[in-house]
Amino acid sequence: MDGVDLIFKVAAIGILVAVLNTLLVRAGRDDQAMLTTIAGLVVVLLMVIQEISNLFSTIQKVFGL
Repeated sequence: MDGVDLIFKVAAIGILVAVLNTLLVRAGRDDQAMLTTIAGLVVVLLMVIQEISNLFSTIQKVFGL
């Protein structure tokens, strides 16, 4: 995954979660708004963790560890 591509994906998820959160809060569904926010956070964290794993794998290959 390209670095800029990752940034755009994270930004898109953030915007989508923010819009959904606002809509759900105005509809009086605060619990679902919180769950939507947490789900968005988990998705972004999984994407970042995968990239960090790829970084460590590359470092291991470069240094022959």
